[in-house]
Amino acid sequence: MKKVMVLALVLMATISLSAVCEAGVVLKLAHYANADHPGNEAAQMFADGVAERTNGEITVEIYPNNELGNPPEVLEQNVLGVIDMSLPTQGQLAKYSQRFGCVMLPFAFEGYDHAYSVLDGPFMAWAGEELEAAGLIFLSNWEWGFRNLTNSVRPINTPEDVEGLKIRTPPELSNQSAMEALGATVQTIQFSELPMALQQGVVDGQENPVSVIYAYKIYETQKYLAMTGHTYNSMVHVISKETWDQLTPEQQVIVREESKKAGDFMRQTLRDAEADQIRMLEELGMEVTYPDVALFKAKMEPAYARMEESVGSENLARFLEMLEEVR
Repeated sequence: MKKVMVLALVLMATISLSAVCEAGVVLKLAHYANADHPGNEAAQMFADGVAERTNGEITVEIYPNNELGNPPEVLEQNVLGVIDMSLPTQGQLAKYSQRFGCVMLPFAFEGYDHAYSVLDGPFMAWAGEELEAAGLIFLSNWEWGFRNLTNSVRPINTPEDVEGLKIRTPPELSNQSAMEALGATVQTIQFSELPMALQQGVVDGQENPVSVIYAYKIYETQKYLAMTGHTYNSMVHVISKETWDQLTPEQQVIVREESKKAGDFMRQTLRDAEADQIRMLEELGMEVTYPDVALFKAKMEPAYARMEESVGSENLARFLEMLEEVR
């Protein structure tokens, strides 16, 4: 009887596998950018490229705008293999690899090119190894951008102007510690709830890249934008190791190459748009200031101490070495 049951299960598995092979592989990609954001355009570009180059053997279904849950939930499902791919930030990935937490060290990078040289270079192999042990494969770095500070109370020109403001940050230590080092009162609020929190005055301000401030109409409740560029982070394209191991070597090459291509597209799109978006934000009534960031960086010692405790002194030391290696 047991032999019959085993044979039946094997037969069912074989039939199921045959059906999958005939229909092709369908992969779920979930992320938090809205449908009109370049992040979702890049996701669609990736899906189209993979479908074309695999002759339809792999189809990628895209779920934008937190359709399958908020970012921590989606990432957890990705680790478990319930969702095949996601686009978390480095801060979200720090839960599974402390090395990713180093990326958002306040005022770490001198600009976009410096960030790309580090993240696409020595950082990728170093962090990817630890992430794979947690169940994810690090495909490529996409974009989100340097985060800047908005508020509805006053223009920000010096660190002292931040003191006493109630600022929303995501639940990531780098952003929280940076704002608290400047004297702000920090509240962590889910991004989906941020517009209402700003409208109701639950918080005075928030911090995000220019593209987010523009695309999500943060200007409707925020009068002042300070170009602090205090932390940099990006979407990181990751795939479940369980899913990855089911792809052929040829498919893996295609997925990785198309991921890099989509990420490069997103980077260029956001960088090209930033100056125009700042101009349009000013036309929409925002007052934009360009503080001396050296004054802000000088206040970061408490934030650096908290970051070192979080990511580990050895990890932070290696990351600082990378910053110098490619400077």
